[in-house]
Amino acid sequence: MSETLSRRERQIMDVLHRQGQASAADIEAALPDAPSYSAVRAHLRTLEEKGHVRHETEQLRYVYYPTVSPERARKSAVRHLVETFFGGSSTDAVAALLDPKSAKLPKADLDRLARLIEEARK
Repeated sequence: MSETLSRRERQIMDVLHRQGQASAADIEAALPDAPSYSAVRAHLRTLEEKGHVRHETEQLRYVYYPTVSPERARKSAVRHLVETFFGGSSTDAVAALLDPKSAKLPKADLDRLARLIEEARK
């Protein structure tokens, strides 16, 4: 399964993960700055070829379902973000999230992060 998705393919996958299933028309309606219906169908065909979606026929229309779990999609998106904006450095990505100028994390969140870091050290 190909992990690389275009921006529009990621947007379509976001719609499918939020809704669980959707027709091309439903997806088109949910997309920001939506492309044409034909373009949405073309993206769905590509996503199906890549193994990210499947479809079933319901009442003369195709209904699409994600085949990739939201957790796996989330991990792939984070990996892409870290590679694209942080040169592959997870440390730099986390440092940006913890920057006190832009993030005010509650103590409970900081405690959870400390626990995760401690677990990663073991």
